[in-house]
Amino acid sequence: MTQDLVIEGIRDKTDRIREFILRAADGGALPGHSAGAHIKLDLGGPGTRSYSLIDWPDDPRPAQSWRMAVQREDDGQGGSAHMHGLVAGDRLTLDSAGNDFPLADHDGPALLLAGGIGITPLISMATALSAAQRPFALHYTTRSRGVMAYEEALAEAFGAAVTFHHDDMVPLNLDTLFDGIDPATHLYVCGPKGMIEAARAAANGAGLPDAQIHFELFTTPQAEEGDTAFEVEVASTGEVFTIPPGRTIIEVLEEGGVDLIYDCQRGDCGICQTEVLDGIPDHRDVVLSDAEKAEGKLMQICVSRAKSAKLVLDL
Repeated sequence: MTQDLVIEGIRDKTDRIREFILRAADGGALPGHSAGAHIKLDLGGPGTRSYSLIDWPDDPRPAQSWRMAVQREDDGQGGSAHMHGLVAGDRLTLDSAGNDFPLADHDGPALLLAGGIGITPLISMATALSAAQRPFALHYTTRSRGVMAYEEALAEAFGAAVTFHHDDMVPLNLDTLFDGIDPATHLYVCGPKGMIEAARAAANGAGLPDAQIHFELFTTPQAEEGDTAFEVEVASTGEVFTIPPGRTIIEVLEEGGVDLIYDCQRGDCGICQTEVLDGIPDHRDVVLSDAEKAEGKLMQICVSRAKSAKLVLDL
């Protein structure tokens, strides 16, 4: 599914976060979506990038339009810089729309935890939960108040259900957050990898099973110091590919003509999960449990690499 979009309007929410209102370039309808949904935009040179859609109660945005926000990453791979260089009237190409981070069908309370720009899908979740009169609490944490987007709008829309945390003022304390939590609670976390891993561990420690913990990673994979090249063998064909530092298994194998199934390319949706037949993976995802990572039989090929010189994958 592809569709031409036009930027209806742009507003700066912080020095680095810019909000976009999009509509169909032909004036037609846009695909429907549920809370937690994202769209994937084809940005040309920078490639495709995924952005969560934002819905507010009684949203004042124009009819048949979408709202999203992009945080500029000055040391990123060019997608956010491209978006921040656009102006109203510019066109974009919708590559696809989907939802890898939906609200689960449950009657218990929901705990929403956002870090930085990870607030965007959780706004839509809070809106949906509020409309359904389901109990929820939203905790939003940033390094400082000056980099927090939507603070006033969130307080106005959701009142006492929202709590704000700033690392330089009142930092988030996960032990306190999960102390005495209702065991029926479902946790939804969106933010950087470290926060997701810490929240997952704290939630498990408080008795919440993994089935009640949902997350979305809001950063793209970055090369790490010490990354080296390694080989990947495709078991079905015997083809061997070299994965250099700074490139992913998916990128290299696709260029080599291997047909792969994947979506997020951040290590949080699990769609690219692949069985490891030989070798030792270097796990960089937030999908697998610590036990699964230690076993080394599965990996997310969008972000993870190898500790061994070669991996043989069930592809």
